[in-house]
Amino acid sequence: MNINNIHGATTPFYLYDTALLRTTLDAINTEVKRIPNLHVHYAVKANAHPCVLAEILKAGLGIDCVSGGEIQTVLDAGFDPAKIVFAGVGKADWEIRLALEAGIFCFNVESKEELEVISQIAVECGKVAPVCLRINPDVGAHTHSHITTGRAEDKFGIAMEDMEYVIGLCALLPNIEFLGLHLHIGSQILEMEDFIALAHRTNELQDRLEQQGIKLRIINIGGGLGVDYDDPNNNPVPNFHDYFAVWAEHLKLRPGQELHCEPGRAIVAQCGSLITRVLYVKEGHEQKFVIVDAGMTELIRPALYGARHKIENITATQNLRLTDWLFPATDTAVYDVVGPICESTDVFAEDIVLPVTRRGDLIAIRSAGAYGETMASCYNCRPLPKGFTIDDLSDTDA
Repeated sequence: MNINNIHGATTPFYLYDTALLRTTLDAINTEVKRIPNLHVHYAVKANAHPCVLAEILKAGLGIDCVSGGEIQTVLDAGFDPAKIVFAGVGKADWEIRLALEAGIFCFNVESKEELEVISQIAVECGKVAPVCLRINPDVGAHTHSHITTGRAEDKFGIAMEDMEYVIGLCALLPNIEFLGLHLHIGSQILEMEDFIALAHRTNELQDRLEQQGIKLRIINIGGGLGVDYDDPNNNPVPNFHDYFAVWAEHLKLRPGQELHCEPGRAIVAQCGSLITRVLYVKEGHEQKFVIVDAGMTELIRPALYGARHKIENITATQNLRLTDWLFPATDTAVYDVVGPICESTDVFAEDIVLPVTRRGDLIAIRSAGAYGETMASCYNCRPLPKGFTIDDLSDTDA
C-alpha cells in the first residue's frame, strides 16, 4: 500500500482498493457462468459505501437487504428492485410497504407471524408479495457462535418441522406468492464441508416437499463464505471456485430451478482497510501499548467477536520517517494495539509484532471492508469517519 499521498490525511478513515474489488467481482462472475440460473445478491449490510455499491452495480449483481434503509440506499444507487431480496427477523411495517411499493424480487420470510403481516400489508397496498421461506436447517457451522445462524434454536428462520404448515399458509393467505426456500447457516465459513452439509440438507427438504407435490422455483442458500483475515496480502480473493463447486456438485437442482446466494463479506472485506494514526506508544512495566486514534467505534469486530485483523505499520514499512536511521524498519517490538474509547474491550490486537512504532505513524488495520464502516458508531460523541478510494484520495480530500 503506497501512502505517499495520505501521510498528511486526517485519521481515522476507511481506504478502499476498487481495483481489488473489481478483481473479486470478476472472479465471482467467472464462476457464475458455470452454473445455469445462478443469481448472486450482494449482502449490502457488509458495506454500503457509494464507491463500493457503484462497482457492484457495474458488475451486474443483485442485492440482499435487511432493512428499509438499505433498500432505499440501493434504490438511490440505481439497483434494479427486481434484483433485491429482503431478509431479517424484524421487518417493520413501513419497511414492508417500501419493499412492496418498490417491487422487489422477494421477501425472505422468517416466521409465520411475519408472513401474516406481509399478507395484510400487501392487501392494503394492492400488491402481491413474492416470498421465500427461511427454513432453519439445523446445520452448524465452524465459525464464531455469535455469527452462526442455522442451528435449531437460533432466532432466525422457521423450524423444519413447521415447513409444510407455513407453505400451506402461503396458499391460504391473500396476496402471497410462494417461490421457494431460503437457507443460511452463518458467516465467515471457510470449511467447504459446512456448505456440503447444507446442500445435503437442502436436497432432503426438497425431496420431502416433492413427495407432497410441492415444487420450488427458487433455492436460496444464503451467504457465509469467509475471507483470510490472517494473510490478506497472499489471499486477497476468497476461494469462489470451491465455494460454487459445492453447489454445482452437491445440490440437486431441478430443471429450470433458480439458485440464489447472498455473499457480503467475501466480496468486500479484503478491499478495505481502516487507516489510523498512532497517538502514543505507552511503555508499561511488562507491556507496550500502541494507542491509535481509531477504536471500536470505527471497527467493532475485535471487541464484539474477538475477531483478528492483520495490522501493519505502513509508515515504518515504507520508510517514510525521517528518523528511520535511528530505528530501521527491520527492528521490531511486541505491542498491544488499542484505541481511545473508554471501554476495556477497545483492543484491536494483543502481543503482535510490529516494526518499532512511534507517535505519528500510520497503521493499517486490514480486511476492514466488511462490517467496518457499516457498523461504525458515534459512541463517546466521536464523529463518523470518512471513506475514500485509493483512486480518488488526495491530501485535500481528507
